[in-house]
Amino acid sequence: MFEGFTHTQISLSEAVLNVRYGGSGPPVLLLHGHPRTHVTWSKVAPQLAKSFTVVCPDLRGFGRSSKPADQPNHAGSSKRAKAKDCVELMTQLGFEQFALVGHDRGSYTAYRAALDYPERITRLAVLDCIPILEALNRCNEKFARQWYHWFFFAQLEKPERAILADPDKWYGGQPETMGDEEYLEFRRAIHDPETVHGMIEDYRAGLSIDKEHEQHDRQKGKLITCPTLCLWSKYDDLEDIYGDVLGIWKSWAPHVQGKAIASGHHMAEEAPEELTAELRQFLLQPGP
Repeated sequence: MFEGFTHTQISLSEAVLNVRYGGSGPPVLLLHGHPRTHVTWSKVAPQLAKSFTVVCPDLRGFGRSSKPADQPNHAGSSKRAKAKDCVELMTQLGFEQFALVGHDRGSYTAYRAALDYPERITRLAVLDCIPILEALNRCNEKFARQWYHWFFFAQLEKPERAILADPDKWYGGQPETMGDEEYLEFRRAIHDPETVHGMIEDYRAGLSIDKEHEQHDRQKGKLITCPTLCLWSKYDDLEDIYGDVLGIWKSWAPHVQGKAIASGHHMAEEAPEELTAELRQFLLQPGP
């Protein structure tokens, strides 16, 4: 798993991140989603590393990275705080500019970094995601039925108690598609109470401080200025719920392109070859 990559812990101003990095060439940072860790990229990262320097951290609050202290406004779990981690991490590794790829919850951190640090992010790829504010503005019965967990996870204590009563039943996970080592790392995360709490805090931040940050972006007319790729899973529910996914993104990222990937939600595990090909093509495109 991640043959040839360096595995280490890197201390930042507000977090300690569990990180793997390897390869050579232009830098690209890969961010996982919920309830995964950086290990979700184990089939994609080594292939991209043939052309790029690939960096894969566990986001703060997830996996083996440090867990932020609880705050009433959930600021320690905000996407702004995690975007700051990303920029500090890449600075420590010697990269002033880099491409950024995020899946699921990691996408929210990825586009927050593109909004907050436009001079640092050269290209952005968001996978299985639309902005939080756009999702909430389209909240209807279908959204409530299929993405009910957003609102359940926003409650205090109850989500953690429900998940930890039987993490395997709650989260599932398949060693057949994940890989044996990857599955063991996934199970370690979902059985750890501090990690489960850290992951759920990400959702609490999403419906509070992250939403407020996006509202401020809209009021100021702030846009994502770098080239942007949006990919979504054909056999998941993003397009079913929201329809024109690219149309939604165009009001945030004028230079967006994208398509569906023939996969379920965890595309890095279920369709790594197609995902790697799409990312490589996008990341190697010339010019801005």
